[in-house]
Amino acid sequence: VQLQASGGGLVQPGGSLRLSCAASGVDLTINAVAWYRQVPGKQRELVAYIHGRGTGTTGYADTVKGRFSISRDNAKATVYLQMNNLTSDDTAVYFCNRRQGWGPMWPWAQGTLVTVSS
Repeated sequence: VQLQASGGGLVQPGGSLRLSCAASGVDLTINAVAWYRQVPGKQRELVAYIHGRGTGTTGYADTVKGRFSISRDNAKATVYLQMNNLTSDDTAVYFCNRRQGWGPMWPWAQGTLVTVSS
């Protein structure tokens, strides 16, 4: 399994970014997929998750609820994270992987850096 997270970059406070998660060796459309983020020196934290096709259940960390939206394009087997109204607290490396507790985690990929700064 190889995961690829992309779409990060530098954005001003209040701005938006959309992250993409693609994979080879695993079907993201039928698995519970999550976005995580990590700041140096801190533990990786769950940001949002989406369950497999058929349910589409989503969930969010309280810190991003109302600002971030997770979705999936089944045709492209890609999971997205739309991030709006970004703040400096959102600065982190963002990773995608299976939602913890929903099966063995896939190998962690490099992640994509999001920097929110003026």
